[in-house]
Amino acid sequence: MTKQELIEFEEEIAALFNAGQIRAPVHLYYGNEESLIEIFKTIRHQDWVFCSWRSHYQCLLKGVPKERLRQEILAGRSISLCFPEYRIYSSAIVGGVLPIAVGVALAIQRRGEDARVYCFMGDMTSETGIAYETIKYSRNHRLPIRFIVEDNGKSVCTDTRQVWNQPRLTYEGVADEYVMYYKYESKYPHAGAGVRVQF
Repeated sequence: MTKQELIEFEEEIAALFNAGQIRAPVHLYYGNEESLIEIFKTIRHQDWVFCSWRSHYQCLLKGVPKERLRQEILAGRSISLCFPEYRIYSSAIVGGVLPIAVGVALAIQRRGEDARVYCFMGDMTSETGIAYETIKYSRNHRLPIRFIVEDNGKSVCTDTRQVWNQPRLTYEGVADEYVMYYKYESKYPHAGAGVRVQF
């Protein structure tokens, strides 16, 4: 899937949301297409992907057909997209997928399977206790997992750096075999597409 195809899909979803055809929350991507395309070059069919409530791009890059993804979003499941047959799961609970991702990585290790886990999280989630604990456990047990911190500067309606009173996030600019960090700017608000009132 190309950068333009990803953008076009999100623009379509934004238009559907603003037209009132999606009656549940949506969280849209924009501005990180190249970073995600690069990450997914290493993700294979047998690998697992876990995401937060913002996961449209990951689903598409993992192979979920556009029409099927669109129907799930129209049905109100944008914030909890799960496609077991493609090994991709998302959750609207902050940090909710992190321990599940670690559990899957532990199972892969114990079974000796040829698979890895990729776990995506936002900048605020990366500063929580659950992130610290799951990353520490994964590193100490040498689990086949990689955590990806996506910093869009939009932790709901707060600024992560201001909340924690730190100018630099924990994994920002850090070389870590278990954690990858990247920053991007989106044209969309935290939730919705900028026209309809969002709760």
